[in-house]
Parts: sequence; C-alpha cells; structure tokens
Amino acid sequence: MTLRSVFRSWVDHYLSDEEAVILLIVLVLGFAVVIWLGKMLAPFLTALVIAFLLQGAVNALTRRRVPHFLAVMLVYLAFIGVLLAMALILMPLIWNQLVNLVQETPRMFASVQQLLDDLQARYPQLVTPDQIQDWIGMAGREVTQLGQRALTLSLASLGNVVALIVYLVLVPILVFFMLKDRDRLVGFTVSLLPKNRRLMTRVWQEMDDQIANYVRGKFTEIIIVGSVAFFTFMFFGLPYSALLAVLVGLSVLVPYIGAAVATLPVAAVAGFHFGLGDQFLYVIIAYGVIQALDGNVLVPVLFSEAVNLHPVSIILAVLFFGGVWGFWGIFFAIPLATLLKALVYAWPRGIQQRRQEVSQEEEVVES
Repeated sequence: MTLRSVFRSWVDHYLSDEEAVILLIVLVLGFAVVIWLGKMLAPFLTALVIAFLLQGAVNALTRRRVPHFLAVMLVYLAFIGVLLAMALILMPLIWNQLVNLVQETPRMFASVQQLLDDLQARYPQLVTPDQIQDWIGMAGREVTQLGQRALTLSLASLGNVVALIVYLVLVPILVFFMLKDRDRLVGFTVSLLPKNRRLMTRVWQEMDDQIANYVRGKFTEIIIVGSVAFFTFMFFGLPYSALLAVLVGLSVLVPYIGAAVATLPVAAVAGFHFGLGDQFLYVIIAYGVIQALDGNVLVPVLFSEAVNLHPVSIILAVLFFGGVWGFWGIFFAIPLATLLKALVYAWPRGIQQRRQEVSQEEEVVES
C-alpha cells in the first residue's frame, strides 16, 4: 500500500463528509483565535469561564421554579460578594504573608547554613566545606534571580494597573449579560453554524456534561482543599497558612505533579518553624491525609463522570496546553484532552451514521 493510498483512505475515512470538513475548520479557527488573540480576549474568556461555572447554580434555581431573572440576580450578587471578599480580605492577607516570607528569607538562609555546618561536623567525609559554600552560593543566586524577576514583574505591572481596573469592570459586566441573555447568545452562535450539524451536535453532547462536571468540580475541589489546608495549618500554628493553603488548593489543577510540588514549600516552612521534631511530623502527616482524602474521596464524589484518560495522556495534555495557554491551559488540559478523544471516537462514527441515514433515505425514496 503506497503512501498516497494511505492518505486517500484517511481522507475518505475522516473528511469525506461536508459537515466533517466544516467541523475541522471551526476547530482550527477556534484554536487559532485563542492562541493569537488570547491576551486581547482575556476578559471575555475569563467571563465565559465564570459564567459557565455560575450557570449550574442558575439552572438549579430555575428548576425550583425561581424566575430566570431573579435566579440570575441571586447568583450574580453571590458572585460579586465572593469577589469583594477575596479582594478585601483574602488578597491583603496573602500579600502580607508573602512580604513577611520575603523579609524572613535571610533568617531561613542562616538556619540552612547552620544545618549544613552541623551536617559537615557530623559527617566530615561526606560533606566538605567547599560543597557547603557551593550550595549556599547556588541558593543565593537563585534567590537573587527570583527577587530580580519579582521586581521586574512589579515594575512592569505598574503600567498595567489601568488595564487591570478595566478587566475588573468588564468581567463582571460580561458575566451578568452572559447569564441573563444566555439563550439569545447561544441561539445567535448556533445560527452561524450550518443547518446540518449532526456531527457537531454528537461531539458537543458527548463533551458538554463532562466539561461542565469537570470545571465546576475542579473549582469546588480547589475551594475545599484550600480551606481544609488553611484551617489545618492554622490549627498547628504554621506561619503563612493562607499563602500555603492557596498553593495547596491550586496544586489540584495539575494531576500527580501538583501535590508533589506543593509538598516542598509546606515541608520547608514547617521545618524552619518547628524544626525536624514531632510538630513537623504532625504537619506532614496532616498534609498527607488531606492529599489522600482529596484523591480517594473528594475527587470520586465531585467528578461523577470519570474522565477515562491514561495518566501519560493527562501529563502530556498538561504540558502541551499549559505551554500554549499558561494557567488556563493547565486548568482546561483534561477537558481539552477529553474533547480530542471524543473527536477521535465520534468523528468516524458520526460520518458512518450519516452515510447510513443517507442510504436509508435514498432507499425510502426509491421504494
């Protein structure tokens, strides 16, 4: 079999139908718009994600016979309340703890140096003074580079204050109209698509429930894990509890890798504050229990429709989409990977089903 025949067979299998070609064009244009115009459309995309999250609450209220506009207003006011609470309470707390952590860095370095000196005194054959100096110098250079990056980021962000204010104004407005006029907006978008869109409908139906379940479930998981971690760290008297809790909550975005990465700062802060004693061990055990409950109890409860993807596929999706779209790419890595899988499975089946329907219609006409 020649390469030409293989290519022709592939085209006949996947692109022999007009609707399949249109779906491919829509997907390519959608990805291109997000890649090249993502920064420009960031307020719109952010509002779209938030409206998608809040739509479930609106639907729950309307099923209880609450008028649509009243349901939208209740959910929207709750969203604004949470937004104000984060801006006025959570963000200042995290910022203060971050500033304190930076100020305490020299003392941490002194503790590390003392620990290395003790290690060298106990095991002079394993650790030499030159190695200790190399380690300290390497850590100092990394901290210096981190400080320079933070300073550059802060100076660059000063020019974006106006843009940030515009985003803070635009996003809530967009969210309100997306919730209020959802049917009109969806109807307008659907009107732009061809009338014969059975394949698109099939793919969308397979993905709609999974994406909605994943996005809302992941948001709920971040809130629950972050809150439990915060109160746990507060109970043990661990400093920077809010900062570490936010890091632990966001770590659930990256499967397998996030939990391991979040363990390092938790263990480092606990070790510096408590030393390598019983209190340090209690904090690490409590953190391990949180991660175990998250993976074995919370995730199965929240994600009722499990995403049937191999761990290698999940990691590749996180690396690829995270590299292309940053934070949102990491957040939507699993839904996008599921979308690609649904396309691979639904595309040829949809074309075959379409051919069968056309053949049946022709047989009916002939008879």
